[in-house]
Amino acid sequence: MVYSFLRVLIRILLYIINGRPHYVNRQNLPKGSYILVGPHRTWFDPILYALAASPKKFSFMAKEELFKNPVIRWILVHCHAFPVNRTNPGPSAIKTPVKILRQGELSTVIFPSGSRHSQHLKGGAVVIAKMANVPLIPTVYQGPLTFKSLFSRKRITVAFGRPIQIDRKQKMDEAGRDALDKQLQQAFNQLDQKINPDFKYVDVTKK
Repeated sequence: MVYSFLRVLIRILLYIINGRPHYVNRQNLPKGSYILVGPHRTWFDPILYALAASPKKFSFMAKEELFKNPVIRWILVHCHAFPVNRTNPGPSAIKTPVKILRQGELSTVIFPSGSRHSQHLKGGAVVIAKMANVPLIPTVYQGPLTFKSLFSRKRITVAFGRPIQIDRKQKMDEAGRDALDKQLQQAFNQLDQKINPDFKYVDVTKK
């Protein structure tokens, strides 16, 4: 109920503030559960990913510090978010999303870099996809990078790549994860080029 209400509310507010978002390759989204993976470019891109893939509902990883505030915790829990210690993730960072995905009702959004300020991919998403037996959907966002810049009405674009199904026999050693990381990065680059050949991401927090 809360998730559906907030999704409608955010969609309306986004349309008023920024206009109609542009979604590319929605036909690449499977009918079952899956993982949207992409570079983390702004604090609100998880929301935009979920809106772009609607009506599918999503679970989200959120840093555990956010759950200390009772109001925010209530919202996060009702929006299918679960806490993760970013410094010491622990087994639950893998087991929780795997359990959610296996149940088949929700998909999930994972940013392999783990942080908006890191371009280095991590192997957690591919391990989760393999264990849950769901595909990875490469996803990229281009558009405003701060809440204030949303009012500039620069167009929001979310693009989906072709599903990547992890072979159950795929080794998850360093070499195996690196190969999949490279495949994901190539998919991100291709999607960015398709949206805008001149695109170059700039971390606005470092200006």
